[in-house]
Amino acid sequence: MEISSEQVLAALRNVEDPDFKKDLVTLNMIKDLTIEDKKISFTLELTTPACPMKDMLKNACLNAIKYFVAQDADVHINITSRVTKPVDTTQLAAIKNIILVSSGKGGVGKSTVASNLAVTLAADGAKVGLIDADIYGPSVPTMFGLVGAKPSARETAEGKTLILPIEKYGIKLLSLGFFADPDQPVPWRGPMASNAIKQLFNDADWGELDYLIVDLPPGTGDIHITITQSFPIAGAVIVTTPQQVALADTRKGLAMFKMPSINIPVLGVIENMAYFTPEELPDNKYYIFGKDGGKNLASTFDVPFLGEIPIVQGITEGGDSGTPIALNKESKTAAAFAEIAGKIAQQVSINNALPANC
Repeated sequence: MEISSEQVLAALRNVEDPDFKKDLVTLNMIKDLTIEDKKISFTLELTTPACPMKDMLKNACLNAIKYFVAQDADVHINITSRVTKPVDTTQLAAIKNIILVSSGKGGVGKSTVASNLAVTLAADGAKVGLIDADIYGPSVPTMFGLVGAKPSARETAEGKTLILPIEKYGIKLLSLGFFADPDQPVPWRGPMASNAIKQLFNDADWGELDYLIVDLPPGTGDIHITITQSFPIAGAVIVTTPQQVALADTRKGLAMFKMPSINIPVLGVIENMAYFTPEELPDNKYYIFGKDGGKNLASTFDVPFLGEIPIVQGITEGGDSGTPIALNKESKTAAAFAEIAGKIAQQVSINNALPANC
């Protein structure tokens, strides 16, 4: 019996995307369907290369065809992605999603989280940029082994000078640290700092990006207001540690994004330094700073809890040596970052599909 495309599509209508609550055919996620005898080939187009459900959806498609079409069908599924974006992209139109990484206070590992999330998303195949907007302590030059590096520039046909981000590990990078002597403090005034940050967005040749990660300064201040009111933001990620003193400040930072005058979607809370695992006892967890502080904060504000990052020596060593730990795919910490990055990308896709953004 000959297999028709109508039969295959009817079968795939039984596979629902759990995020969008619609079937894959209605969502137009099935592409390039070809049928030759019993061989069925098509592309499953996801909304992000970091989709945490890609294997589940692929298996569901396979099972649907085997059950509804032919048990002996030879099914070949290619997985690709087309990252979605909000409609409001008149500014920085080639950048699909700007994601802010924020913390209520310094020292909670915000820059480490931002760097490793960028590395993880790029490794999944996304086009990623990272702006280090921390005017008080830019860390990206150190974390990517680029201390002393200086971006070059190019002239456009219109005579405008564009900064060329430095590329490493598949990520386009710009940091205020590239433009200052690392041994000299820079006393930023509010307007001067805000103008410098705007230049990193507007006067850089970013090209096409799926995600632009922005490492914000700690706290709530001029830089936060400038960025949130000047550019279309896909969402903010909040980084905290479990201690009450960190949570108190983080609570204020999270509440800032929910203010009516700012109104940025909070994609979730990450608890960094959540527990200590000795290298010789990899299955042991010691919650030396307290337990579930980030999870409880997320619950209080009714936002997703994205996950825990442990205290391990490799994170510090990776940051100091310019090789973020997410590059080490064998480490459990890299797996933790991969899970969190998938949840963030998933939440961005869901937000982009909401009626206000359609």
